[in-house]
Amino acid sequence: MTGASGQLFGIKALEVLADLDCETHLVMSDASKVNVEHEEDYSVSEVQSLADRVYDNANVGAPPASGSFRTEGAILTPCSMKTLSNVAHGNTGDLVTRSADVTLKERRPLVVMPREKPFNRIHLKNMLEVTDAGGIVVPPFPSFYQSPDSLEESVTRTVVRALSFLDLPVELDEWDGL
Repeated sequence: MTGASGQLFGIKALEVLADLDCETHLVMSDASKVNVEHEEDYSVSEVQSLADRVYDNANVGAPPASGSFRTEGAILTPCSMKTLSNVAHGNTGDLVTRSADVTLKERRPLVVMPREKPFNRIHLKNMLEVTDAGGIVVPPFPSFYQSPDSLEESVTRTVVRALSFLDLPVELDEWDGL
């Protein structure tokens, strides 16, 4: 989780992954921690308690920084434009960006949910760079096919769609009833 607005996407991803009984490893940037306190009814420690393992972003020697640490992939949500830029250009100065870089180099799925609007040309070029490197860019734009009844339902559907790219057993019912 990085410092963009939309921390609820990261929180919801942790909740969905827990429901799927997936082991989760969480890294939060300092800005993410600030935004959680500002945006959500969760404390940082409550968010961290949703993960099986939590790592300090400054610890570039933590297991997710190594290709020998086997994962099903990684999701960056929300992904700030700073983090997107660093991933796009191979700048791996912290555990978030090093983990993303390792995920790409090991040819595992990396799902990036950039949270910014509007996009400028630099943002779009960075998304293209990440895509060209094998990442999957999934901006957290809600769909309305199902006429969601709440913000939570919309966020859940958006996160489930993003997690589907990690080849997890999530149920996608975007077209049910149409």
